[in-house]
Amino acid sequence: MALLCRSTGLLLKHISLTPTFISIAGGQYQYILVDKKGEKKNVGFIQLNRPKALNALCDGLMMEVGKVLDAFEADSEVGAIIITGSEKAFAAGADIKEMQNRTFQECYGGNFLAHWNRVSTVKKPVIAAVNGFALGGGCEFAMMCDIIYAGEKAQFGQPEIMLGTIPGAGGTQRLTRAVGKSLAMELVLTGDRISAQEAKQSAFELTLAEGNRLEKRLFHATFATEDRKEGMTAFVEKRKAAFQDK
Repeated sequence: MALLCRSTGLLLKHISLTPTFISIAGGQYQYILVDKKGEKKNVGFIQLNRPKALNALCDGLMMEVGKVLDAFEADSEVGAIIITGSEKAFAAGADIKEMQNRTFQECYGGNFLAHWNRVSTVKKPVIAAVNGFALGGGCEFAMMCDIIYAGEKAQFGQPEIMLGTIPGAGGTQRLTRAVGKSLAMELVLTGDRISAQEAKQSAFELTLAEGNRLEKRLFHATFATEDRKEGMTAFVEKRKAAFQDK
């Protein structure tokens, strides 16, 4: 993953963000807008479209993204894929309301979030055009892409600690390799955010080692704790969490 702190307008200047639906692999979608852009219609285009939820990554949205990525992968006319959100949010995180009442058994037995990795296995170049919030699962989703074009107002962060859990879709692995161990630990342990410029200044490339599996299991394990349930419940209820360290 390479982070380029450039205006997303340079990338999207020939791409209209007018809501568009096209028929790909089964028709229209509830949570995303899909099109093929460029003079030769050779750029696959996916826009996350849950504005009221700041593009929170619900299971339905991620399933739709995976379905479209499969279609673009199989389309010989498509040479690259762009994934974007809105000016306010690329994706503000995972859908906490969906996660709130999950148990450890459900997460571990069902390999929760495993299907999120589809974007990282696409053979064609995938570009994340990020404006606004890219937090939690949104930051992880962007880092799964091959290149990130970040606008001036883009903000990145892994605030899962505020919910009593940890990143569960590659955050502890990819963030370390994107911005270095020190800054990655600071972001994961404090929940702070950084701007696109700050991320670029800290960025360097390292080979992605085997670590996602361990992270996933540790993430699943947090669903066996009372603090994880309290953190997510407090978020949904819009109150301060009362953590008990258990």
